[in-house]
Amino acid sequence: MFLIRKAKERGQARFSWLRSAHTFSFGEYYDPRHMGFGHLRVINEDVVAPGGGFATHGHRDMEIISYVLDGALEHKDSMGNGSVIRPGDVQRMSAGTGVTHSEYNYSSFEPVHFLQIWLQPNAYGVEPSYDQKHFPLDDRRGRWVLLVSPDGRDGSIATRQDALMFGSLLASGETLEYRFGANRHGYLHVARGQLQVGDVTLKHGDGLKIQRQALLQLKGIEAAEILLFDLP
Repeated sequence: MFLIRKAKERGQARFSWLRSAHTFSFGEYYDPRHMGFGHLRVINEDVVAPGGGFATHGHRDMEIISYVLDGALEHKDSMGNGSVIRPGDVQRMSAGTGVTHSEYNYSSFEPVHFLQIWLQPNAYGVEPSYDQKHFPLDDRRGRWVLLVSPDGRDGSIATRQDALMFGSLLASGETLEYRFGANRHGYLHVARGQLQVGDVTLKHGDGLKIQRQALLQLKGIEAAEILLFDLP
């Protein structure tokens, strides 16, 4: 069964320095019909203006993933990490018992466009941790690349949840399949472009809840960048 989450129906936040679209309830946007999907709690699509950013703030007991589409995002945290995240990079911060961090547009002349993704952890009150890896975009063309997993398999980033996050790039006319294991379901997010799943057409920002569906069959309509979450 497929349930579509249309991009135009997402919650919106607008500030002088930020345009943000919330797939699930977040901040001042609240919709009891959209509180997350399984352990997937947040997908925010953020565009931050040059010089703008999120000042130092705190989190705890959440797995926070940053995925940059365009531009560069500068990260600093109370664990002593400082980095710049660019397209192809995936960053995971396990907030655990508590961590503070800031995220700013690294550029003074172009916006940064990125996804902020939260997973609910399977363990609480643990020591905070951080990881960042580069996954070349060319490696994802026409195939699934595992970006995040519970055990760091296949060179992915380990996270404290039984969740798999895959990335792929699909060209127009290109096809791709994914088979879910027993008692698993999924969420597909279109980061950009357009594709078809069965008889469903998805565009930039759209999401698809996938339940009781063993086989997922995709076909690119326009060059698409997609993320797939395989969840218990």
